[in-house]
Amino acid sequence: LLTVKALKALQQADVILHDRLVSDEILQLAGPSASLQDVGKEGFGPQVTQQEICDRMIALAKSGLRVLRLKAGDPAIFARLDEELTACDQAGVGCYVIPGITSASAAVASIGQSLTQRGRNASVRFLTGHDMKGFADHDWAALARAGEVAAIYMGKKSARFIQGRLIMHGADRITPVTIVENASRPNQRVLETTLDKLPDDLADAEFNGPALTLFGLAPRASLAALTDLKLEHA
Repeated sequence: LLTVKALKALQQADVILHDRLVSDEILQLAGPSASLQDVGKEGFGPQVTQQEICDRMIALAKSGLRVLRLKAGDPAIFARLDEELTACDQAGVGCYVIPGITSASAAVASIGQSLTQRGRNASVRFLTGHDMKGFADHDWAALARAGEVAAIYMGKKSARFIQGRLIMHGADRITPVTIVENASRPNQRVLETTLDKLPDDLADAEFNGPALTLFGLAPRASLAALTDLKLEHA
């Protein structure tokens, strides 16, 4: 999913510093003379350091090139936007932010649900499954209440930890949980489960791509049937 403003930036940039999760289909929209440079990170895997990314971004901009720092989803959600903006400010490099479409919006749309619903939840939490110190801690007691909804980023490796914390704080074991892998892409996969079965079902699914965990939501039955029909005719 891509905004028109982001498309124009892709077509106008001289250099594109892109993350690992940016798809080939998006990169093919770049201008014919653009230099594509992969500066991606992989959780618990190979990484280009944040300092290296900032240094390269600034050096290229100061050389007179139009630089696009391209991230998957929205740069303002768990994407180190502040660190890169601060680096530009300190270096005296002008920049602006183009909002993206976060995977929580893409994932919830794919299962025919809403992140908020009148009479159910008046707020939604965007959580990370892990941070720089390891598995991330949150207000589990609040999230464990009936009707709460959360979009959990980077939650595959922390699924059992999340399950344990929520059950410990009184969450119903049959609370629906949906995991969407590669949200909005042609190879998207959806796993419907419950809090009780979350770690085991996720392990059985063998998801290898980026996945967004929707706590408190199950796929709408009519949309699931439509998705199955599309797969049969693909």
